[in-house]
Amino acid sequence: MAEERRLLGFWQRVGRGHRVDVPPDMAQPIQQLTRNNHSQERESVPFTVMSRKEKLGKVLYEKRHYGKGKWACVKAKEPQYEQSVCLGFMKLMRYICEQNSAGLYLGMTVPVVTVIHTGESTSDITNLVTVAYYLPGELQDQPPEPCDPDIVIEEWPPAVVYARGFRGVTDEDSIAREINLLAELLESPDLYLQDTFVVAVYTNPAAANRQNEMWFLERP
Repeated sequence: MAEERRLLGFWQRVGRGHRVDVPPDMAQPIQQLTRNNHSQERESVPFTVMSRKEKLGKVLYEKRHYGKGKWACVKAKEPQYEQSVCLGFMKLMRYICEQNSAGLYLGMTVPVVTVIHTGESTSDITNLVTVAYYLPGELQDQPPEPCDPDIVIEEWPPAVVYARGFRGVTDEDSIAREINLLAELLESPDLYLQDTFVVAVYTNPAAANRQNEMWFLERP
């Protein structure tokens, strides 16, 4: 119980920094996810590297192919991007941590992704986002049903993405900056969708120096 309270208190302090209230009923999911969230125990969303662009031995971006797969998705629309992500992720944590039809801990996969949309300017990020968790391989054929009606299981089609890594916070300013940086590296704006982007996060929202990627979706 002491460990649960300590972890909950930490997440609540982080949440206040993003203007998000972390309720007491998150104590058990936070502890369970923390206890099981070792890098060797996290399943990665499978993909194939098609090509990469490097400079002086540093990978600038990769072109990847992701196969079709089932994702648990939450739509969120809060005043700020970080609020939407945090609230969506808390719902997914509950689903992962036994609040599902199987009553089981499902296992963490990475990255957790957020699909965003922009207006005429890439810095104009709309309030409505989709936060999504990839179902582990053993659950792809029969995903447990969420207890929360806000969570929907979707099958996403295969996709080709251009991925560039970055670290730190993921707010409107940093996302707009990363979109512009990756756009400058790509040869042509005709390669990718202009109004839909994906922020892929490999560490939880409470981490101090998050490992992230910006994904551009190749045009069909």
